Amino acid sequence: MNKNEIISRAEKYATEEQNEFFRNEIKKLIAENNFTELEDRFYRNLEFGTGGMRGIIGGGTNRINTYVIKNATQGLANYFIKTFPEKAAKNELSAVIAYDSRHYSDVFAEATACIFAANGFKTYLFSSLRPTPELSFAIRELGCDTGVVVTASHNPPQYNGYKAYWNDGAQVIEPHDAGIINEVNKVDSIKIMSPAEAISCGKLIMIDDEIDNKYQAMVKSKLFRPELIREKAKEVKIIYTPLHGTGALHVESILGDMGLNVITVPEQREGNGDFPTVDKPNPEEAEALKMAIELGEIENADVVMATDPDSDRFGIAVPNKEGKFVLVSGNQIGVLLTDYIIFSRNELNIMPKNPAIIRSIVTSTMSDKICEKHNVRLVECLTGFKWIASEMAKFEQTGSNTYIFGFEESYGYNIENEVRDKDGISAAALCAEMTLFWRAKGKTLLERINELYCEYGYFDDRTISKTFLGASGVETMNNIMSKLRNEGLKTLAGYKVEKIRDIGTSTIFNPKNPKEKTIISFPKSNVLQFFLENGTIVSARPSGTEPKIKFYINATTPVINGNVKDASKKSNTLCDAITTEINAILDVTK
Repeated sequence: MNKNEIISRAEKYATEEQNEFFRNEIKKLIAENNFTELEDRFYRNLEFGTGGMRGIIGGGTNRINTYVIKNATQGLANYFIKTFPEKAAKNELSAVIAYDSRHYSDVFAEATACIFAANGFKTYLFSSLRPTPELSFAIRELGCDTGVVVTASHNPPQYNGYKAYWNDGAQVIEPHDAGIINEVNKVDSIKIMSPAEAISCGKLIMIDDEIDNKYQAMVKSKLFRPELIREKAKEVKIIYTPLHGTGALHVESILGDMGLNVITVPEQREGNGDFPTVDKPNPEEAEALKMAIELGEIENADVVMATDPDSDRFGIAVPNKEGKFVLVSGNQIGVLLTDYIIFSRNELNIMPKNPAIIRSIVTSTMSDKICEKHNVRLVECLTGFKWIASEMAKFEQTGSNTYIFGFEESYGYNIENEVRDKDGISAAALCAEMTLFWRAKGKTLLERINELYCEYGYFDDRTISKTFLGASGVETMNNIMSKLRNEGLKTLAGYKVEKIRDIGTSTIFNPKNPKEKTIISFPKSNVLQFFLENGTIVSARPSGTEPKIKFYINATTPVINGNVKDASKKSNTLCDAITTEINAILDVTK
């Protein structure tokens, strides 16, 4: 896109953006002739990725602002009107909107609701901050055709975003995502009401407790051992942080109802879009849990828990034998929950017929080993929880399996069917029960994971990522993926690559015979996976929600004579060597 096209897009935006702050940002850049910044803000329109639409807050078509939100919502409304014309003709379409604590989330949510209402949708809007999993639950509970949550999940404070949902409570996937984008790109006028008009005509309905109570009851219904909780809940002390997000409302209430001793980090309890006590409100990172861990050490807690701003992600730290808290990885939490769910269902004789667990393709294969032992089907899917939800829907449509759990390495977990997205609230409740159960058996969660290592082997997982900003950054990431796709990797850390799975071409092949390819059934996605001769898997994919490329290392090392420490050291050496080679690939300046 040349300079004149960029300037033309910027001037058009400045005349159509009704929010004064965002409008003036662009007018100032035009007046300063700041083409570099204007190009970054206008070289593209934000698109739906693995987590919907997400970007930096600010003026421009490549930013999150009221103009982009309104266009996205009108396009979304148009798509549903065209997809369900009979319901639209009868004014029977409906939508529900939620939002988190980020800057402008309430403004964007209100604009979204008022556009849906003006387009004839019966529209429900939560009266204050609510988590993403509750939005998914509300779509199904209210029988809505669509839903939107305004959030940028765990991204830094300068971000916000917009997740669009289908009538099953899951995020929009193909072909609907492309169809919605097509409608968004065609929007030439926007229908919108004021909140007062929408409420007075009955098209906008504010909601809160009526959904909160049902959601909390659902979460508690997924627990396996209410008797144990009643008897021993007071023995477990939990430190919790919502990281300035939406989680305190439900986590405090649910864990409190369970009788657990929960202490919320006071400085991080209230919603705050600045996230003043953390650089990133991401429970994957140790720094985000620093204050909670410090309080956990003071209180001698059994577990530290954290949810991200929209409470779809969930992380924990637990004390080791020396009393120092250790961050548990997303894969480890998933494995612990897989083990606990299967163990509990078998022990209580409530395992359904043809049970299945779903994980993403970049998630640890350790869960596969547990499932194989207990005759539970393990299904792989693309990265992004919308794909787990898609597999859940297939089970329902075909009757082939009964879904009992789904997870991905990026701290996302889901228990059963009522929510079709990551659910950090449900994960917190079940993790609390799991902690209590193993404590009653004289074990910590770390000791239980070590038992599993001894049985199935030591599994080590790392994520390496590098950010590439702007239009040139997108080109750089595409070049890296093209080079890997065309040249492949022959070895990593001295181990041969025995198999390559290219999700982008829906094929799998041995690099020795690259022309002999087997077709695989995954939807196409820009992901490459390299399977090493020692069982390690290395995956590469550009992020769908951030300007970065990610590499995932899923390494496995045998545990000999129960010596987990030795296996851990060997695995760490292996991962260090692979990391060095990957960083050389990412250093595109060489």
